[in-house]
Amino acid sequence: MRRDRLILATTLMVVFTADLYFVLLPKLQDFRQGRGPRGASPGPWLSNGTGYYPQEGGGGAEGDPEDGGGSKLGRLFAHPLYNIQSPTLGPEERLLEAEQLIDYYKKKVSRWERHMKLYNEAAAASNITVIKHEVTFDPEVSWLKYHLGINRYSLYSRDDPAVGQLLHDMQALTIISADYTQDEKALKGVCDCEQVVKPSGHHLKLALKMKDFGKAMFKPMRQQRDEVTSEDVFYFVDFQRHNAEIAAFHLDRILDFRRVPPVVGRLVNITKEVLYATHNQDLRSVFFTSPANNTCFFAKCLYACKTEYAVCGQPDMLEGSLSTYLPGLSLAPRVSVPSPWIRSYTFNGRKDWEVNPFYCDTIKQMYPYNSGSRLLNIIDMSIFDFLMGNMDRHHYELFTKFGDDGFLLHFDNARGFGRPSEDVMSILAPLSQCCMIKRSTLLRLRLLSRARYRLSDVMRESLAGDALRPVLTEPHLLALDRRLQRVLDAVDSCVRELGEEQVVTTDFARSTEPPWAATEAGKGAER
Repeated sequence: MRRDRLILATTLMVVFTADLYFVLLPKLQDFRQGRGPRGASPGPWLSNGTGYYPQEGGGGAEGDPEDGGGSKLGRLFAHPLYNIQSPTLGPEERLLEAEQLIDYYKKKVSRWERHMKLYNEAAAASNITVIKHEVTFDPEVSWLKYHLGINRYSLYSRDDPAVGQLLHDMQALTIISADYTQDEKALKGVCDCEQVVKPSGHHLKLALKMKDFGKAMFKPMRQQRDEVTSEDVFYFVDFQRHNAEIAAFHLDRILDFRRVPPVVGRLVNITKEVLYATHNQDLRSVFFTSPANNTCFFAKCLYACKTEYAVCGQPDMLEGSLSTYLPGLSLAPRVSVPSPWIRSYTFNGRKDWEVNPFYCDTIKQMYPYNSGSRLLNIIDMSIFDFLMGNMDRHHYELFTKFGDDGFLLHFDNARGFGRPSEDVMSILAPLSQCCMIKRSTLLRLRLLSRARYRLSDVMRESLAGDALRPVLTEPHLLALDRRLQRVLDAVDSCVRELGEEQVVTTDFARSTEPPWAATEAGKGAER
C-alpha cells in the first residue's frame, strides 16, 4: 500500500477510536445502567459531537463513578490521546546536532575557567574572599539532553526522562554564578529612575549558573499565594508571579503542548547563592539589609529603581521559580513576532481586533497566517493563556530552523493566575473570532472536562510534586475548570454556526497506545 494511503488510513482510525471512546462507549454504559449522561448534575448538558460535557455550573460530582480513585494524572498520561507517535525525526527535524552542541559548550566551559582564574587572582590581590566552585561538564547532563531533544514538534517528548532529571537538578544543584539577564544588561544606561511611575517587577530576575554548567532564570517571589491582583491594576503593570511560571509549565504539559521550558520552584539563599556568587558589581550594589535584618535586593532598570520595590529574604531565604534556558541564539536562532492580537499598552488605547468583529477575516489573508499551522498555533496559545488568565502575550517566539510551521514557544507566563474570579473572554479572541481549532487540542480539552480526568484535579496532583507546594490556591485551581468549560462553549458556538468540518481541523495524530489501537489501525489499512 502507498505510504500516503497508509498514513491517511491510520489517522482516520485514530479519529474513529477517539469518537468511539468519547461517544459510543459512554452512551452504551449509560444505557445499560439506566442513567443519563455521565456525571450529570442538575442542569442542562450539551452534545458536542464527540461526547458530552456540562454547561457552566455542571460537571461530575465527587462521587462520580467515572472518577474511579487512584492517580488521575497517571490515567491521563496513559490515555491514547497522550500517546501520539511523532514522525521519525531526521536531522532536519531536530533543532541541534549533538557534536555541534557539545563542542560549543566545551569552549564555553574553557572560557569560563579562564575567566574564573583571572577573577580569583584579582580577588586574592585585593584581599577579597571568594567562594570557589568547580565546574563539571558532562555530555550526559540533563540540560544538554533536554536541548538535544528539542524538535520540530515540541520542546521535549512525552516520555523524555531528561526532563524529570532536569527539574531535580535545577532544584538541587549548587549555584556557582548569578548575574543579570541579557535583556536587563541591554537596558543599562538607558533607564531613568527619576521617571518611575509603576512598581512593576518586570526586570527583577536573574540568570543563575549551576555546577553542571546548566543555566536557569530565577524569578523571585513578589507576593503571597492568596494575594489577588486588584481590579484597578492594568495587566501591563501587574507584578510577575513566580508560582505562575511554575503552574504554567505543568498546565502546558497537561494540555500536551510541551512548549514551555521546564520550570521548578526552589528556595534560594540570596546571600550565599546570589550575592556571594555574583561577579557583577552592579548586582552586588543593589543588595542591602532591611530594618527587620532581612537581606533584600532590587532592580535598577527599568521599572523598579527604588528600594521600596525590593524583594527580601527571611532573613536570606527566598523562594522563586527557576526556568531552564533554551539553547543560545547563536546555536538556535529564534524570531520574535508581534501577536496579531496584541493589546494596547496605554491606559485608554484599543486595538483593531477589539472593535472589529471581522478582524480574523483580514488576518487569514495575511502571511504567514494564510497557510500552514501558524494561526492554529496562536489559537492553541490563546486557550493556554485564557486558562491562566494571562493578558500579557504581546509577542510570540519560534525557532527559525523550523520555518513558518514551527511551534510557538509558550514562555514568560508570570502574569498569569492573578484573579481567579475573573474570566477575561477577550484573551480567547483568536478562537472566537477565527472559529478554528485543532482536533487534537479539542479532544484533549474535552477529556479534561470529564470527572475522570478533571483539569483542576490533575493540575493539583501534578503541582504537588513541586518543592514550593502548594503552588496555586484552590480558587485558581477551580477557575481552570470553569474556564475550560468556557473554551468548549466557544467551540460549540462556532460549530453551531459554521459546522464541525469548518471549525475543527484534523492535525497529525497516530496513537501508539494501547496495543489494540495499532492492531485495529493495521486492519483498517489492509481493508
